[in-house]
Amino acid sequence: MGKVKNFANDFKKFISQGNILDMAVGVVVGTAFKAIVSSLVADIIMPVIGCLLGDVNFTELKWVLVESVAEVVDETGAVITPAVAEVAVKYGQFIQYIIDFVIIAFAMFIVVKVAMSVRNKLEAKKKAEEAAAKAAEEAAKAAIPPEPTVEEKTLKALEDIRDFVKGIKG
Repeated sequence: MGKVKNFANDFKKFISQGNILDMAVGVVVGTAFKAIVSSLVADIIMPVIGCLLGDVNFTELKWVLVESVAEVVDETGAVITPAVAEVAVKYGQFIQYIIDFVIIAFAMFIVVKVAMSVRNKLEAKKKAEEAAAKAAEEAAKAAIPPEPTVEEKTLKALEDIRDFVKGIKG
């Protein structure tokens, strides 16, 4: 029972870590983003490319290895020739997936590039603020005269005593 409880606690600790939750959010958002890009490619970009290339639908492009044959039956319903399914290499769908991938990769490149740019600007601003604060602190330290040493205080006290004694003798 103790091992199960420890396992459950370890799992709870693992799943509640911030990076796991961030990764889960990333997967969900990435899946939604892929659906948007796939629709962009399939519904907007590829029809335009197909139209420019002579009304071609890329997903239907294929290399037929074996033609399909319909089932042949006689008047009694007995099968004379069985149906044969088409065997084809569907390279058009492959091209569609490659275009999807390139557009998704490009979009992610732009997102990362913008995020890094914003992060670098924020870091530069933070460093500039820290440098300004440090310079102001150093300037404040320079404006305040340093605390006199024990020897200087002793010398000043002796000079005051000397001046006092001179004033009495007068």
